[in-house]
Amino acid sequence: MSATPNLPLNGLEAHLPLAIAFSGGADSTALLLAVWQRWPQQVAAIHVHHGLQAAAADFADFCTQFCTEREIPLHVAYVDARHQPGESPENAARQARYRALTAGVVALNAERAAPIEAIALAQHADDQVETLLLALSRGAGLPGLSAMPRQSQRGGLQWLRPLLDVPAADLKAWLRVQGQGWIEDPSNTDTQFTRNRIRQQIVPALAQAFPSFRQTFARSSAHAAQAQQLLQEVAHDDWLALGQQASIRGLQQLSCARQANVLRYWLAQYQTQAAAAQLKELQRQLAACTTRGHAIAIKVGRGMVIRVKDLLVWVE
Repeated sequence: MSATPNLPLNGLEAHLPLAIAFSGGADSTALLLAVWQRWPQQVAAIHVHHGLQAAAADFADFCTQFCTEREIPLHVAYVDARHQPGESPENAARQARYRALTAGVVALNAERAAPIEAIALAQHADDQVETLLLALSRGAGLPGLSAMPRQSQRGGLQWLRPLLDVPAADLKAWLRVQGQGWIEDPSNTDTQFTRNRIRQQIVPALAQAFPSFRQTFARSSAHAAQAQQLLQEVAHDDWLALGQQASIRGLQQLSCARQANVLRYWLAQYQTQAAAAQLKELQRQLAACTTRGHAIAIKVGRGMVIRVKDLLVWVE
């Protein structure tokens, strides 16, 4: 076994034992190998088999062999990641992946004395740039411009991204030094996916024009994340002032900006969010709601916002 690498693993020790989302690509192979080298008895892996391409079986075989050689516990999760009409294929695959990873931890814990409570993801500096550019292209607000957090909580698990400061090329260079191969995803060259077009066409141009763009973009995302945290705190205070219910009269007393902010906060409790046009229409109807007989029924996110007496209610 080679010496512990210079990949940034600081902060992971507090979350041991740890699961790694292991696709077999260069990024997750580097992360799993580095964590295994440092804490060989404290790491497990989860491979999500999407079944979306013929190469999926090759990825699973590679992951199985890699983990078997190192005696790393591996759970392979088979998911149906096909998207529904009108749904983004990338988003459908991402949501299926999160569900599968969460279920994978449950499966691994059934065989362990010390439960796993955290998953490390191998998203890196280039992924962070692509996420920010995607958000900008879609006119996203602060949550989108904040890009990916280094640590978050979801489904009772901690989700960790220790490699957000490491460029993709550095991860591949480190693997070569280790003498470790990986699997290349053939879909990464398919430019029908927006993220691939960003990776192949925009990122190289940015690197040439602005050599430090990864660091400066990350700084902008950090500023956006801080501003979003402030908005969350304001929304929380406004929600308490509303009596923790979407009171029509209370909402009408707020400024337009604070009203929109607390409405987003309220909808997030149902794991849904309003498109900009939906939120604008909801606020327009709120302003016009001056009589008891004024009905409100507008599609928002995955459901409807309706009026029930003096309250707004979201129904799926």
